[in-house]
Amino acid sequence: QVQLVESGGGLVQAGGSLRLSCAASGRTFSRFAMGWFRQAPGKERAFVAQISRNGGGTSYADSVKGRFSISRDNAKNTVYLQMNSLKPEDTAVYYCAADLMILGGRWRAEYWGQGTQVTVSS
Repeated sequence: QVQLVESGGGLVQAGGSLRLSCAASGRTFSRFAMGWFRQAPGKERAFVAQISRNGGGTSYADSVKGRFSISRDNAKNTVYLQMNSLKPEDTAVYYCAADLMILGGRWRAEYWGQGTQVTVSS
């Protein structure tokens, strides 16, 4: 079992930046691939980014490539999402997730945080 707590969301103007953090409980953090998903109003939850257990591999949704960067610090049990050049369409609730895997061609996760709101104004 792992518990995830996100922070760092807020309101930002288009073109601005935000850094989300996700603190994980437990001593098994380094065993999990970690990631971020987001859910915009009226839409399904969607994959944003993933990072491997040791941080050596990452994957991104096409919509955020070149603008977002995921990283992790296993000593601090924390994963980050640096978001640059934000657009109004990035507005969503962002969820931290643990134990990611690909099933049926889509990223899935076993554990979820409660979410943090990111709002990008035009």
